[in-house]
Amino acid sequence: MGQMNSQEAGDAYTIVVFRGSTAKPLRFSFSRKLVRNFVIGACVLVLADFLVISHYVIRTQEVWELTAFRTEAMSARQQTAAFSSAVDDLKKRLVSMKEVNQRLRVMLGIEVPKPGDMVNGRGGEDVPLPEASEMSGRSSNKTADTESGNAVQGLEGNQEHSSLAGHDSSRNELQEVASIKEGLEWLSKEATVQERILDDLAQAAEHRSTRWAATPSIWPVKGWVTSGFGPRVSPFTEKPAWHDGLDIGAAPNSPIQAPAQGRVTATGFDPKLGNIVRLDHGFGIETLYGHLAKSLVKEGQRVNRGDVIALVGSSGLSTGPHLHYMVKVNGQALDPTKYILE
Repeated sequence: MGQMNSQEAGDAYTIVVFRGSTAKPLRFSFSRKLVRNFVIGACVLVLADFLVISHYVIRTQEVWELTAFRTEAMSARQQTAAFSSAVDDLKKRLVSMKEVNQRLRVMLGIEVPKPGDMVNGRGGEDVPLPEASEMSGRSSNKTADTESGNAVQGLEGNQEHSSLAGHDSSRNELQEVASIKEGLEWLSKEATVQERILDDLAQAAEHRSTRWAATPSIWPVKGWVTSGFGPRVSPFTEKPAWHDGLDIGAAPNSPIQAPAQGRVTATGFDPKLGNIVRLDHGFGIETLYGHLAKSLVKEGQRVNRGDVIALVGSSGLSTGPHLHYMVKVNGQALDPTKYILE
């Protein structure tokens, strides 16, 4: 009996609690198996707690990262939308500029406008309209087919909606990026084209401006027409003759203005025209002034429209004070009134 008690004591753990010198101590005995099971359970519990905490920490970090990623994705989506809107706005502005450039090209004569028949051309075979009964029958059949088709499509759409919902967002983003890329490529190409067109327009405008500045457009002297351009009766021979200029009567010593910018190519005396001044305006345009009282410019001098170049007189073969005004284009005398806008 004593041997069994000692064996049981050896298979257990005893905890003695001394409460004082006089009090009886408390004894707590635990079997080794119970202690071992308790330790194993505690270790399992601690390990489970560690795994749960680790999993929680990892998941929390993933949630934070996912939140940050969603924030960045939302910001990137907003920036993409804003950039796409800016690209569309630039497209509209470039298209408007393209239309203006096209009009300017037509106005400046760089490009000939399309005829109306090319713009509004129509054609095709005319077919009689169907009868009312046929139209109603076709309409009802079409409506029935449409409704059945919509029903089938609705069922199929409901079935596929769950599977496609996850891909719509990424597909839309890819489409937006592709659209922006295409828009940038189009803007690059179109900007190059419009830049070349603007260069052409600038050159054409400069050419037109220079041409306009060199084209006679004002009366060289204030007065009245005493003899027009073309056939007339000669005041000296009283026979039919051709008058290659315009005679403008004016008071002696009235100022004569250059009708356009140019360069003085000749000053001198002609037996018929008396004192003369000749201007070369470029582009094949020349003007000549005869019967002058005095020339106020020198050969080689450049003048602008409105500059005084001479005074009205009656030198040469003349019946009285006037200006003989002549306009030549490529060596051919033309009616000077065609070059007077006032």
